[in-house]
Amino acid sequence: MGMLRKIAASALAVSEPHPRMFGNGPNEVGNKLWTNSNWLKSRFHFSFAEYYNPKNTQFGVLRVMNDDLVQPSRGFGTHPHANMEIVTYVVHGALTHEDSMGTCESLGRGSIQFMTAGTGVAHSEFNADPEKPLRFIQMWIVPRKRGLAPNYGSMVAETASSCLNTWSHLVADAAATASKSGADAPVKINQDVNIFVARLEKGKTLPLQVEPGRQAYFLQVEGSVTLTCAQESVELHQHDAAELCAESPAGASIVVEGRSDDAHCLVVEMAHDGKGGRFQ
Repeated sequence: MGMLRKIAASALAVSEPHPRMFGNGPNEVGNKLWTNSNWLKSRFHFSFAEYYNPKNTQFGVLRVMNDDLVQPSRGFGTHPHANMEIVTYVVHGALTHEDSMGTCESLGRGSIQFMTAGTGVAHSEFNADPEKPLRFIQMWIVPRKRGLAPNYGSMVAETASSCLNTWSHLVADAAATASKSGADAPVKINQDVNIFVARLEKGKTLPLQVEPGRQAYFLQVEGSVTLTCAQESVELHQHDAAELCAESPAGASIVVEGRSDDAHCLVVEMAHDGKGGRFQ
């Protein structure tokens, strides 16, 4: 048996900060290329910035999940981080990253990057395209220890077919051995966390197993799916999420079914530690 609890998009905090906060010029009112009136629209899954809910501060070691929509020629100016594993998944557009380690890179749809902030690093994130918006999912994961050396890495997506109707294992624990699941994942971070993505065609199904002592946070990035666990089913649409936990020695067996064309899903799987979650 398992626990399957939906978090509707309407329950997420939405933030649209003033352009000056990150060094941007005024919003371009009337620009037909913009898909939002403000330069940034963020959806916060957990307490962040001006949104604070003591009952929703994290889900296990997943401290932050922000769904950011950035308009053309706008972005986050240079700002610092420390003692956090930061993973960013590009949904569409191109994300340009620069940091104090000397990294300068632009990543497109389906690509993923990580940054071990450790003892301290500064970076910027920008949408340099003058015509197209950028959307990305940024996740902050509490590392297994503090004071790590800063580090950066990425995986550039080559084709969308790599995750079509299958789970693509993008992120795993840096401590994983050759015999452990995730050893071949392209991105490694300093925590017992796995991140998977899939793009389902309508009517196609995928199994999702949450092992005993584990939990997962499921984000419906685009499109719609149905999640079924035992006798319980929920339908998720774009921006909806779900908390998944194993509640029996056998774990939780979940079936994910595409309900629309190109149902784009992201899963963050980790050890169950009893910390956080909206329903605890």
